[in-house]
Amino acid sequence: MNSLLERLRIRRLASTFTILATLSAGILIGSVVAHGVKGQESKVDSSDATPLKIPSPRDLSTDFTKIAKEVGPAVVNINTETLPKEQQQGRKRGGQRFRQMPQNPDNGPGDDDDNQDPDGQGGQGGQGGMQDFFNRFFGMGPDQGGQDDQAHAALGSGFIVDAKGYIVTNNHVVDKADRIYVKLATDPDGNGPGHPAKVVGVDKATDLAVIKIDADRPLPTVKLGNSDSSQVGDWVVAIGSPFSLNQTVTAGIVSAKNRTIEGGPRGQFQHFIQTDAAINPGNSGGPLVNMAGEVVGVNTAIYTQSAGYQGIGFAMPANTVVDVYNALVSPTHKVVRGSIGITFQPTVSSAVQRVYGAKTGVIIRGVQSGMPADKAGLKPGDIITTIDGRSIKDGDDLVGDISARKPGSTVQLGYIRDGKQSTATVSIIDRTKMEEAQGAGSDEEENAPGNGTDASQSKLGITVADLPSNAPSSLHGVLIQSVKPGSFADEIQMSGLEGYIITSVNKQPVHNKADYNAIISGLKSGSDVVFNVVDPQHPRDGGTLLGGTLP
Repeated sequence: MNSLLERLRIRRLASTFTILATLSAGILIGSVVAHGVKGQESKVDSSDATPLKIPSPRDLSTDFTKIAKEVGPAVVNINTETLPKEQQQGRKRGGQRFRQMPQNPDNGPGDDDDNQDPDGQGGQGGQGGMQDFFNRFFGMGPDQGGQDDQAHAALGSGFIVDAKGYIVTNNHVVDKADRIYVKLATDPDGNGPGHPAKVVGVDKATDLAVIKIDADRPLPTVKLGNSDSSQVGDWVVAIGSPFSLNQTVTAGIVSAKNRTIEGGPRGQFQHFIQTDAAINPGNSGGPLVNMAGEVVGVNTAIYTQSAGYQGIGFAMPANTVVDVYNALVSPTHKVVRGSIGITFQPTVSSAVQRVYGAKTGVIIRGVQSGMPADKAGLKPGDIITTIDGRSIKDGDDLVGDISARKPGSTVQLGYIRDGKQSTATVSIIDRTKMEEAQGAGSDEEENAPGNGTDASQSKLGITVADLPSNAPSSLHGVLIQSVKPGSFADEIQMSGLEGYIITSVNKQPVHNKADYNAIISGLKSGSDVVFNVVDPQHPRDGGTLLGGTLP
């Protein structure tokens, strides 16, 4: 019985497969009949198809098109070459170097130590986490910081401002180069590296340079605009040679103005136009152009986590370019800026303002010994409030005024000390003299572990120790050992300052832990607390004021 049932089940399955196979065949035959397909061949009659035609050219010119045509011929490609050391020495022995670089102040963009040439993919000095993400433009050649036995090349952009062959670009495009070549927009492909160029002058503080080529005819030039008239939201165009692609045009808007991307002395003369126009490696030194076809900036830097375009670029304003250019083509071939010999903290918290009584003005954090401010009696902690009777707003205002004055002149400064208003007549010197003096002192490096538990740890979240016995006699204060995450000290940005020295709290000098603990013990919830923190490796800088209000 079971055997009979099994045979019937098999017959049903076989019948089902037969039906499915028949249906599949019918569908396939129907498809062939319906579509007329036999293999891959087609027998459709296409005699009624109309051939496609290329239409006549149409002029779809836009403002962008016009700008590209007007400005493009004056934008150049710059190639540089750095020779191996052996060849450099041979050239020196020959008695004539390819170019002579003027002496420039230290502590500016392009410094040998802190600011490697970005077109050689070097690092960028900065403040806080900025140095991890902020990169200047780099070139397309090998790493310029690489082996010494190879010739290195880099690439950038520039634009002609004088028909006689004067070109504006970035200092970091030509910095350390032994040979510089310029390719014009009209040069045919394959004509070699280009026209030899010489450096007229450079300004590290603004990362600008002027170079010149010999021309047998007047060259096309750009029109310079007034960068102060640019507004956030204005359309702008960037032109240059990103990734060796000559005459590349990109468009965007002005995203922000007066953007400072480096703190301290390095950023004092760099107040950029920010743009989202696509800017990439090789765009350095190229023009940023407004919709009137006028150059309003020199593309200089990008903010990036990938070393490529991420929508944030920076251009040095044209008004700054004009001032620097005129100084570099003068007989001295350098920019001379005035100084009085002080350092200051550009921004302070509201707690610092209340403790120091500085609603406006600039708090001096360091006075260079033997410099004019020192001779005039100014001291750290003084608050400069006026210049020749004019109220000053902040550090940028102070630097802009003093740097524009001629060395040898004098200025009347109004300042507050211990709540009392005073005035001082201060001489102006060449800024380079102060910077050279700052670099002349010997730096002391101290790595001394502290001992004991900081009495302020529970209140402030900071542990300190007395200075080591071998600390320089000029230093006083307590050594920061550790900062507790999430603590008051962490919130006022003292994290990462382990090894630094607290020299005062709320303007009260600190000589040791006893002094420090006595001051801290008197602090209560709601008290303003301001620390003066000094880097022991650079004690001449005077320190940084960090403060807040205790919860």
